[in-house]
Amino acid sequence: MEMSISPRGIVLIVVASGIMAISSLMLKYSIDRIGGFGGELAQVPTDILKLLLEPAFILGVLLYGGGTLLWMRSISTEPISIGYPILIASSFVIIALGSAYFFNEALTPVKVIGMAIITVGVVVASFG
Repeated sequence: MEMSISPRGIVLIVVASGIMAISSLMLKYSIDRIGGFGGELAQVPTDILKLLLEPAFILGVLLYGGGTLLWMRSISTEPISIGYPILIASSFVIIALGSAYFFNEALTPVKVIGMAIITVGVVVASFG
């Protein structure tokens, strides 16, 4: 049985991935702003309260929920065996680029080559 994904499905999945990746960057930003999260078990309740006062944290959680709903919508009509690799690969690329831009994390040539290999692999595995 041949499976395929519609162009609309690809767009929905990439948008869901982008929303969830952006929300992950916002969560990371919020955790950095409060000085870390759960370094000691006794500190976890205090850290949670601090995060709940961070607007970026609240928005990040809401965006993640919205991205998840969009993902659920896409897999209701598209094959998950094709959609999930697209979701993960696009998330990886968006987060790698975002973390380099916002958090000064290294984006080395080796990492860029790795992202390209993963992306090509996803395309081959999903559509081949």
